[in-house]
Amino acid sequence: MLVILGILISLFSFLYMAAPFTRKFFAGGVCRTSAQLPGKVVVITGANTGIGKETARELARRGARVYIACRDVLKGESAASEIRADTKNCQVLVRKLDLSDTKSIRAFAEGFLAEEKELHILINNAGVMMCPYSKTADGFETHLGVNHLGHFLLTYLLVEQLKKSAPARIVNLSSVVHHVGKIRFHDLQGEKRYSRSLAYCHSKLANVLFTRQLAKKLQGTGVTTYVVHPGIVRSELVRHSFLLCLLWRLFSPMVKSAREGAQTTLHCALAEGLEPLSGKYFSDCKKAWVFPKARNNQTAERLWNVSCELLGIQWE
Repeated sequence: MLVILGILISLFSFLYMAAPFTRKFFAGGVCRTSAQLPGKVVVITGANTGIGKETARELARRGARVYIACRDVLKGESAASEIRADTKNCQVLVRKLDLSDTKSIRAFAEGFLAEEKELHILINNAGVMMCPYSKTADGFETHLGVNHLGHFLLTYLLVEQLKKSAPARIVNLSSVVHHVGKIRFHDLQGEKRYSRSLAYCHSKLANVLFTRQLAKKLQGTGVTTYVVHPGIVRSELVRHSFLLCLLWRLFSPMVKSAREGAQTTLHCALAEGLEPLSGKYFSDCKKAWVFPKARNNQTAERLWNVSCELLGIQWE
């Protein structure tokens, strides 16, 4: 036992001593485009904290009119105030959006469409991770309901506005753990078997498959879509897991900051020449490989149809 403890202490000591030399490596890719966004309109879900907040900050710095769409309006206003002061851009607005409630999603979309005539960038950033078993207001398992179905419905409600504003982009946040996920059509709501960690992975695979199918639906419209793995990032997303919170602290030199985690999102939202890569998966600001199950057209199409049925919509 003492030997193991000694090894662990030595390992942690090495990691912290090496931190100045390893930070650049673990920080990953950087969005290098100098594109400016005056007159452009952006919606970012969950932008009151973490990656979303840093994404909103950078897009505001480039002159965009940024809508922070989040459940906690007070936190959203605090984030918006900070971003406005930092960027000198007063066009950072907060609107209520609860992705666990389709009524809230529809209310947000209705209000936004009444307020704005254009939408150039939609970033589906918000998410939940490793929640104890629970259901949304509409009876969907929470990971599926928030991470996939909530953003599916939001995109559906805003897609015509994006088409009218083309060229436009949709960026969906996923995770490398989608490799572990499965689309369990026989038990989508996790009522037969539930694992909080696997439920998150399943929802992240759904994000990749949704993006793949969405790209097909949007061909020829001038709207393109991308799905990203932001990296292992220090954020509030791990709040439901004491173990992950502990690991994040112990291995902090290897974990990205929120600003570093936002880089691939920014790359997919802004970089020139990405149109031929619509529907693809990105990591560290470049196209990345995915397992065959994340490229399965039959699964993607079936998930699309099932999602429409669950939400009571028709999206051809």
